[in-house]
Amino acid sequence: MHKPLNNFGIYQSLSVDKAGWNLLNFNARILKKGEFWKENTGDYEYGIILFSGNYSVKSNKGNWKTFNGRKSVFHGIAHTLYLPKNTDFELKAESEILDIGCGYCETDEDHPAYFKKPDEVKIEIRGGDNATRQINSLIEPGFDCHKLVSVEVYTPSGNWSSFPAHKHDKRTLDQNNNLIEAELEEIYFYKIDKNQGYAIQQIYTSDKTLNEIVVAKNNDLVTIPKGYHPVVAGHGYNVYYLNFLAGTDQSLANSDDPNHKWIYKSWKGKDPRVPMVNANQ
Repeated sequence: MHKPLNNFGIYQSLSVDKAGWNLLNFNARILKKGEFWKENTGDYEYGIILFSGNYSVKSNKGNWKTFNGRKSVFHGIAHTLYLPKNTDFELKAESEILDIGCGYCETDEDHPAYFKKPDEVKIEIRGGDNATRQINSLIEPGFDCHKLVSVEVYTPSGNWSSFPAHKHDKRTLDQNNNLIEAELEEIYFYKIDKNQGYAIQQIYTSDKTLNEIVVAKNNDLVTIPKGYHPVVAGHGYNVYYLNFLAGTDQSLANSDDPNHKWIYKSWKGKDPRVPMVNANQ
């Protein structure tokens, strides 16, 4: 689903009804300086991710303000605001243009609101060779919430990402009842460093009853209902994607495609272009 940024307000959205699943919703919106987003979270927990700009928030769970919001997703790490259910909030754009995304899902639990700054975010360099990428943990497994998980991923020009391919569509335990794989709904929300840029994403199951190739451009949203889902960044274009997940566990537990697990042992080193961003930009 591709929508250009030619209007203010919500420019990308996904509901559980549209997705055909049970938990995960998402929207992305642009606000002009001085504009407000006012809402009550109701029966949902929210994860609000700053793509670019600055905002202030007043709520019945606390007040927060960004002072050093990034110029774009390619100029630093996100501020993340977690809001629990039954939160009245008023978010105000403090920059000329504010670009934010929000993942949310229904919950029956109470958790504390939390404002996570870029210098609190754990950075992981994953993969190797031309499958090296950077993962920033925003709402990581173990975060004090109910179901939401969120990471942002940076993939340099021409590199593979989410690879070797993995899936998380069947909750599986080992003989000691340790979680091997969670059942998770997931979205990929893309930003590309050039407007004409793109990524290619495959979504497939082992039996190939699902086997799709998607060309993802700037501000596109891709849903992962099941199956493996690798990504490759188009040559010449650095690719960012924001993942939101929700499901049986507040976890990223997954299973690799057994046909490609051998690749882990083949890597000779890391791509020197990674990490691509840091908290001090």
